[in-house]
Amino acid sequence: MSPQAVLSRDAEEFLSYLAVERGRAPASISAYRRDLAAYEQFLSDHDLALSQADAAVVESYVALLSASKRPSSTARALAAVRGLHRFCVDERGASLDPTDGVATPRIPQAIPKALSEEQVELLLSAVIGDDPRALRDRAILETLYATGMRISELAGLRLGDLDMTKAMALAYGKGSKERLVPIGRQAVRALEAWLGPGGRPALAPERWARRADAEAVFISTRAKKMSRQAVWQVVRKAALKVKLEDLVSPHVLRHSCATHLLEHGADIRVVQELLGHATITTTQVYTKVSPELLRRVYEGAHPRALVGRR
Repeated sequence: MSPQAVLSRDAEEFLSYLAVERGRAPASISAYRRDLAAYEQFLSDHDLALSQADAAVVESYVALLSASKRPSSTARALAAVRGLHRFCVDERGASLDPTDGVATPRIPQAIPKALSEEQVELLLSAVIGDDPRALRDRAILETLYATGMRISELAGLRLGDLDMTKAMALAYGKGSKERLVPIGRQAVRALEAWLGPGGRPALAPERWARRADAEAVFISTRAKKMSRQAVWQVVRKAALKVKLEDLVSPHVLRHSCATHLLEHGADIRVVQELLGHATITTTQVYTKVSPELLRRVYEGAHPRALVGRR
């Protein structure tokens, strides 16, 4: 179906509404146009006008899409169809919305992508040198992997949130919820080097511009509290150095921390507490990453898992 296929007047006005009043990007409008063109072609093939579509028709269309498209593509197409019919009710005087009650296809939860332990080691070794920036960047990478913090949580760390003696940090998660997270020995060493004379103090001004800058654990070379975006650039730069840029995302070290803990036998509820997940369901997605772990635990625990066991 051509992106320039002729649409009904209602569909064209709906697209204009999305572009002008909702400010949708041109790429989004083009995608909606393709989806609506396919839907209206389906209606035409069944000798139906847009106003004649009912729930059974929409469900038939969704079933047709589901047979040949991924759930995410089908869900997107249904969103376009649903938006058109609701627009017709709200703006064009249609008496009913046939998409009411039509279920959106369930999109399988994506399995988080984690680096292997070898890849993590490679990433952590990417920062070379003992200048203040290198000490800071090494501490950022080590702390992200050691604690499983979100980048925003790490960027928000204050000096008072660190207890280097106990190797613990206070993280502020979603909804301003506090949680204590342990810091591994390598991360402690990296933080101590960054907070030592050759690191953060070397960048500190005689007079701080803001209190938030003075209290921040991680500051820029201009003595400003680092933003989430600035922390992410540190991760990105290190990934580029070791050619892992295609595997690294803002959450990849968090995913890797959780996955590796579980692979080494950590209790899932402990990992839930570490990551600050509100429910165990969120944490359980990490158990899908390693079928080998499930097999290993099963064979080690079930009395009849292995031949010859008594």
